[in-house]
Amino acid sequence: MNEYLASGRCVDSDHPAVIAFATRHAAGGTRRERAVALYYAVRDRIRYNPFLDYAREESFRASHCIVAGEGFCVGKAALLAACARVDGIAARVGFADVKNHLTTPTLRARMGSDLFIYHGYTELLLEGKWVKATPAFNVELCRRFKVLPLEFDGREDSIFHPFDEGNRRHMEYLRDRGSHADVPVAEIMHAFREAYPALYGLGSQAALEQFG
Repeated sequence: MNEYLASGRCVDSDHPAVIAFATRHAAGGTRRERAVALYYAVRDRIRYNPFLDYAREESFRASHCIVAGEGFCVGKAALLAACARVDGIAARVGFADVKNHLTTPTLRARMGSDLFIYHGYTELLLEGKWVKATPAFNVELCRRFKVLPLEFDGREDSIFHPFDEGNRRHMEYLRDRGSHADVPVAEIMHAFREAYPALYGLGSQAALEQFG
């Protein structure tokens, strides 16, 4: 269990920025209440952006999300896990392949697919059980694209909705890739390079792309 409480390379819960963020936002009298508060802080205070340089490890790191003010699903999942560990809550990162039926034309063109491999979420040990939480899409982004924002109560899994507000097909979970104490960066980088050569090849130029 210690591995789910210790700081890691990407789930860097000992980083001063992570400690400050977690301390500021962990409101509540119980661990569950504080975990819920941390979820909403990560979900809405860190903007979701899939156009990052995936050849750089920092794109997957919790502390970098705070410094940049943005991140994609894996970085934000790492951040929630790191914040939970600051509060003494055991946490890990989980991964799944999902099909996003509502992905934007620009992102689909860059990826060459609507399949998102290694989609990241967080698992928190609360009230004796592991609960999934997905802080990826900030509420402003959800409103813009008319998809339901994911809520989290610390008791039930919070994973992507299969349909949006207009009953359009949204997210479809296709493959479970398991849970880890820290982000398996090399493994994900290799998979991204193989699956999304155009997006991966953008490198630092990814910052020029617009999303949302």
